[in-house]
Amino acid sequence: MLRLSKKAEYALMALKDLASRSEAEAASAREIAGRYGIPIELMAKVLQRLVRHELLASHHGTRGGYHLSRPPRLISVADVIEAIDGPVMVTACTTGDDDCEQYATCNIRDPLWRIKDQIVHALNSYSLQALAADEPPLVPISVSRRPARETTPDGVAAPARQESAP
Repeated sequence: MLRLSKKAEYALMALKDLASRSEAEAASAREIAGRYGIPIELMAKVLQRLVRHELLASHHGTRGGYHLSRPPRLISVADVIEAIDGPVMVTACTTGDDDCEQYATCNIRDPLWRIKDQIVHALNSYSLQALAADEPPLVPISVSRRPARETTPDGVAAPARQESAP
């Protein structure tokens, strides 16, 4: 199952919160954590990692806190996920992974990598600005379906019928 980590979810929640504010308005880790019921220590670690990856900037002082390091239209959801969890993966193997016993004979690796590429493309195409505005994704992901198999009266799957040309 493809699933975001809790840290990645918290990062997206925090960045969506900051993207919904004016550019000059900063928020503290405590404020963001309190708003969403996230442990302050965990939120602080997530925000610090986002600063290290230059998605956020932080300022100390009475008017300090965190704010986006660039406009929200220039930060993708993929940027956030990769900053927290690393590259998006759908299989345990990576390109040229010699550690897998089935690497040379695997019959699902390449199709799953193509699916992963579509997912990454969709995440790269969806900006923090779109997330904050709750806009629908621009990149539809389509999966072709196999034709349904018919069954005989006794419930056994019948061979797929060949469609004849008109």
